[in-house]
Amino acid sequence: MSRPPAHKKGWLAHYSELIGSWAKRNSLPKDAEDAAQDAMERLLHGEHAAVLDQRAYLYRTAQNRLVSEIRRQSRYKTLSLHELSEDEHPVQQDPDVALRTAELSRALHTALLELPLKCQQVFLWNKIEGYTQQEIADKLQLTPSSVEKYMKRAIRHLQEKLQNYAPH
Repeated sequence: MSRPPAHKKGWLAHYSELIGSWAKRNSLPKDAEDAAQDAMERLLHGEHAAVLDQRAYLYRTAQNRLVSEIRRQSRYKTLSLHELSEDEHPVQQDPDVALRTAELSRALHTALLELPLKCQQVFLWNKIEGYTQQEIADKLQLTPSSVEKYMKRAIRHLQEKLQNYAPH
Protein backbone atom coordinates (compact mmCIF):
# COMPACT_ATOMS: atom_id res chain seq x y z
CA MET A 1 0.00 0.00 0.00
CA SER A 2 1.43 3.38 -0.97
CA ARG A 3 1.90 6.26 1.40
CA PRO A 4 0.09 9.56 0.89
CA PRO A 5 2.07 12.15 -1.08
CA ALA A 6 4.51 14.23 0.96
CA HIS A 7 2.39 17.37 0.54
CA LYS A 8 -0.52 15.73 2.39
CA LYS A 9 0.59 16.20 5.96
CA GLY A 10 -1.31 16.69 9.18
CA TRP A 11 -5.08 17.02 9.01
CA LEU A 12 -5.24 16.92 5.22
CA ALA A 13 -3.87 13.39 5.16
CA HIS A 14 -6.90 12.27 7.20
CA TYR A 15 -9.60 14.10 5.26
CA SER A 16 -10.34 11.47 2.59
CA GLU A 17 -10.14 8.70 5.16
CA LEU A 18 -12.52 10.55 7.47
CA ILE A 19 -15.08 11.25 4.72
CA GLY A 20 -14.95 7.66 3.47
CA SER A 21 -15.27 6.15 6.92
CA TRP A 22 -18.24 8.26 7.99
CA ALA A 23 -20.01 8.11 4.62
CA LYS A 24 -20.04 4.30 4.87
CA ARG A 25 -21.54 4.38 8.38
CA ASN A 26 -24.08 7.11 7.79
CA SER A 27 -27.18 6.78 5.64
CA LEU A 28 -26.75 10.36 4.46
CA PRO A 29 -23.28 10.95 3.00
CA LYS A 30 -23.84 14.72 2.92
CA ASP A 31 -24.10 14.67 6.75
CA ALA A 32 -20.78 12.81 6.90
CA GLU A 33 -19.17 15.39 4.64
CA ASP A 34 -20.59 18.24 6.72
CA ALA A 35 -19.33 16.62 9.92
CA ALA A 36 -15.85 16.12 8.49
CA GLN A 37 -15.70 19.68 7.20
CA ASP A 38 -16.86 21.07 10.55
CA ALA A 39 -14.17 19.02 12.29
CA MET A 40 -11.52 20.33 9.90
CA GLU A 41 -12.69 23.90 10.36
CA ARG A 42 -12.58 23.61 14.14
CA LEU A 43 -9.09 22.20 13.97
CA LEU A 44 -7.83 24.90 11.61
CA HIS A 45 -9.54 27.93 13.16
CA GLY A 46 -9.85 26.96 16.78
CA GLU A 47 -7.58 26.67 19.71
CA HIS A 48 -7.18 22.98 18.80
CA ALA A 49 -4.50 23.62 16.18
CA ALA A 50 -1.84 22.15 18.47
CA VAL A 51 -3.69 18.87 19.09
CA LEU A 52 -1.19 16.04 19.47
CA ASP A 53 -3.26 13.36 17.71
CA GLN A 54 -5.05 15.20 14.92
CA ARG A 55 -6.56 12.03 13.47
CA ALA A 56 -8.17 11.05 16.79
CA TYR A 57 -9.40 14.62 17.32
CA LEU A 58 -10.96 14.74 13.86
CA TYR A 59 -12.68 11.39 14.26
CA ARG A 60 -14.10 12.30 17.69
CA THR A 61 -15.25 15.74 16.54
CA ALA A 62 -16.91 14.32 13.42
CA GLN A 63 -18.55 11.57 15.46
CA ASN A 64 -19.93 14.10 17.97
CA ARG A 65 -21.26 16.25 15.12
CA LEU A 66 -22.99 13.26 13.51
CA VAL A 67 -24.56 12.20 16.81
CA SER A 68 -25.89 15.74 17.29
CA GLU A 69 -27.30 15.72 13.75
CA ILE A 70 -29.00 12.35 14.27
CA ARG A 71 -30.56 13.61 17.51
CA ARG A 72 -31.72 16.79 15.80
CA GLN A 73 -33.29 14.87 12.92
CA SER A 74 -34.99 12.40 15.25
CA ARG A 75 -36.94 15.22 16.93
CA TYR A 76 -39.19 15.42 13.90
CA LYS A 77 -41.38 12.66 12.61
CA THR A 78 -41.61 12.72 8.84
CA LEU A 79 -44.05 10.92 6.59
CA SER A 80 -44.32 10.98 2.85
CA LEU A 81 -47.65 11.91 1.30
CA HIS A 82 -48.33 8.36 0.13
CA GLU A 83 -48.14 7.16 3.77
CA LEU A 84 -50.99 9.48 4.79
CA SER A 85 -54.60 8.45 4.45
CA GLU A 86 -56.52 10.44 1.84
CA ASP A 87 -58.39 12.50 4.42
CA GLU A 88 -55.05 13.60 5.93
CA HIS A 89 -53.70 15.03 2.65
CA PRO A 90 -53.30 18.80 2.58
CA VAL A 91 -56.07 20.37 0.54
CA GLN A 92 -56.11 23.74 -1.19
CA GLN A 93 -59.69 24.93 -1.03
CA ASP A 94 -58.98 28.58 -1.69
CA PRO A 95 -57.56 29.42 -5.14
CA ASP A 96 -55.69 32.41 -3.68
CA VAL A 97 -53.71 30.29 -1.20
CA ALA A 98 -50.67 30.01 -3.47
CA LEU A 99 -50.65 33.75 -4.11
CA ARG A 100 -50.97 34.61 -0.41
CA THR A 101 -48.30 32.05 0.48
CA ALA A 102 -45.86 33.55 -2.03
CA GLU A 103 -46.63 37.05 -0.74
CA LEU A 104 -46.06 35.96 2.87
CA SER A 105 -42.83 34.21 1.88
CA ARG A 106 -41.51 37.41 0.25
CA ALA A 107 -42.52 39.48 3.28
CA LEU A 108 -40.80 37.01 5.63
CA HIS A 109 -37.64 37.06 3.52
CA THR A 110 -37.63 40.88 3.48
CA ALA A 111 -38.23 41.07 7.24
CA LEU A 112 -35.43 38.59 7.93
CA LEU A 113 -33.01 40.63 5.81
CA GLU A 114 -33.75 43.67 7.98
CA LEU A 115 -32.30 41.85 10.99
CA PRO A 116 -28.60 41.64 11.90
CA LEU A 117 -26.88 38.51 10.58
CA LYS A 118 -26.67 36.81 14.00
CA CYS A 119 -30.42 37.26 14.54
CA GLN A 120 -31.09 35.76 11.12
CA GLN A 121 -28.82 32.78 11.79
CA VAL A 122 -30.26 32.08 15.22
CA PHE A 123 -33.85 32.26 13.98
CA LEU A 124 -33.29 30.11 10.88
CA TRP A 125 -31.16 27.50 12.64
CA ASN A 126 -33.68 27.15 15.45
CA LYS A 127 -37.00 27.44 13.63
CA ILE A 128 -36.08 25.99 10.25
CA GLU A 129 -33.14 23.66 10.88
CA GLY A 130 -34.29 22.53 14.34
CA TYR A 131 -31.09 23.23 16.27
CA THR A 132 -31.43 23.82 20.00
CA GLN A 133 -30.35 27.13 21.45
CA GLN A 134 -27.37 25.41 23.07
CA GLU A 135 -26.29 23.92 19.73
CA ILE A 136 -26.55 27.35 18.13
CA ALA A 137 -24.56 28.90 20.97
CA ASP A 138 -21.82 26.31 20.39
CA LYS A 139 -21.83 26.86 16.60
CA LEU A 140 -21.67 30.66 16.85
CA GLN A 141 -19.46 30.67 19.96
CA LEU A 142 -22.04 32.66 21.92
CA THR A 143 -23.54 32.28 25.36
CA PRO A 144 -26.97 30.64 25.51
CA SER A 145 -28.42 33.88 26.89
CA SER A 146 -27.12 35.77 23.82
CA VAL A 147 -28.79 33.22 21.56
CA GLU A 148 -32.03 33.69 23.50
CA LYS A 149 -31.79 37.49 23.13
CA TYR A 150 -31.19 37.18 19.38
CA MET A 151 -34.17 34.83 19.10
CA LYS A 152 -36.47 37.17 21.03
CA ARG A 153 -35.36 40.12 18.90
CA ALA A 154 -35.99 38.18 15.69
CA ILE A 155 -39.43 36.98 16.79
CA ARG A 156 -40.50 40.47 17.93
CA HIS A 157 -39.35 41.96 14.63
CA LEU A 158 -41.09 39.28 12.54
CA GLN A 159 -44.33 39.61 14.52
CA GLU A 160 -44.31 43.34 13.94
CA LYS A 161 -43.52 43.09 10.23
CA LEU A 162 -45.88 40.19 9.47
CA GLN A 163 -48.89 41.13 11.58
CA ASN A 164 -50.92 42.06 8.47
CA TYR A 165 -50.63 38.45 7.26
CA ALA A 166 -52.21 36.91 10.36
CA PRO A 167 -55.60 35.26 9.80
CA HIS A 168 -58.52 37.44 10.86
